[in-house]
Amino acid sequence: MTRYRLTIEYDGRPFLGWQRQADGPSVQAALERAAEALDGAPVRVHGAGRTDTGVHALGQVAHMDLQTRREVDTVADALNYHLRPDPVAVLSVEEVTEDFHARFSATARHYRFIIVNRRADLTVSKGLAWRVAQPLDVEAMHAGAQHLVGHHDFTTFRDAQCQAKSPLRTLGAIAVRRVEDRVEIICSARAFLHRQVRSMVGSLVEVGRGRQEPGWIAEILAAADRSACGPVAPPDGLYLTAVDYDPPTDQFREG
Repeated sequence: MTRYRLTIEYDGRPFLGWQRQADGPSVQAALERAAEALDGAPVRVHGAGRTDTGVHALGQVAHMDLQTRREVDTVADALNYHLRPDPVAVLSVEEVTEDFHARFSATARHYRFIIVNRRADLTVSKGLAWRVAQPLDVEAMHAGAQHLVGHHDFTTFRDAQCQAKSPLRTLGAIAVRRVEDRVEIICSARAFLHRQVRSMVGSLVEVGRGRQEPGWIAEILAAADRSACGPVAPPDGLYLTAVDYDPPTDQFREG
């Protein structure tokens, strides 16, 4: 068996998320069908992040084991051929050692949430961003977001169905910035709780709308109470942009 690392981009709108589902399409299932068509036997594809229904990826990472060793470009081209017409693309493939695991070897995950801050409805960005019609105070949002940085009990921003054993997480960084009518919230952590990013974004938008002060974020975080969270942002604007691995030198095999 040969293990391959995949870097993947996808539009999450047609899928019930990354993880294989019994009652609908998933990104994982689409990749596994493509891999089986390539390898001639069932293949399990393991992802770095279990994105939710409607959430997108620009740099999801996964790994899989194939019975037959092939050139990485051949693997990428074959997977992309068999993935059509699903909106999933394998951007790159690398051969890795057997101790590499897309999920457990990851040292950081990076997400971006895109808000289009305008009164007009979305057209080309519909389903790919969250439209907020009211003017947003980005400076206040950024100030509020800094209360989330560090090691905390994130129960307030944890979905009730979250299966993680502990609500404790370390948020490495979060920033809010504006470019014209586009507001981006960028955050990084080793791991996130279920719907943590969308929950944080929804609360930060309450600050941006002027309904709450930046310090309110610290208050609801300290409450460790899900009912204290603001409205949860929709999945449309959320993107898994990259996954980090360290050190790369002992996980990659010479071609």
